[in-house]
Amino acid sequence: MTEFTLDARGLLCPLPVLKARKRLQKLERGDRLLMHATDPAALIDVPHFCMEAGHKLVESREDGDAVLYTIKTIALKMKKPGTVSGLLPLSA
Repeated sequence: MTEFTLDARGLLCPLPVLKARKRLQKLERGDRLLMHATDPAALIDVPHFCMEAGHKLVESREDGDAVLYTIKTIALKMKKPGTVSGLLPLSA
C-alpha cells in the first residue's frame, strides 16, 4: 500500500472530484489517496464519488483550513468518464 497526496484546496465543484478520479486511475488496488479540499460541496461529492466508483472513503476530517479525505482504491478499473452506475451518458 502506497499513499499519494492531492492538494485540491481552492478548487470548486466539480474539480476536486475530477482531479481525484484522474489520480486514482493511475493507482494500484489498495493504494491510498490523501486529498485536501476546501470546497464545501466536496463533503457530499467525495463520498458519493467513492460509492459510485467503487472506492472506499476511509476517513474525512478537518485539517486546518481544509478537509482531509483518505480514499482507498478498491475498484480495479474506473467506469468510463461520463457514465453513472454503468448508464450511458445523456448525449448517447
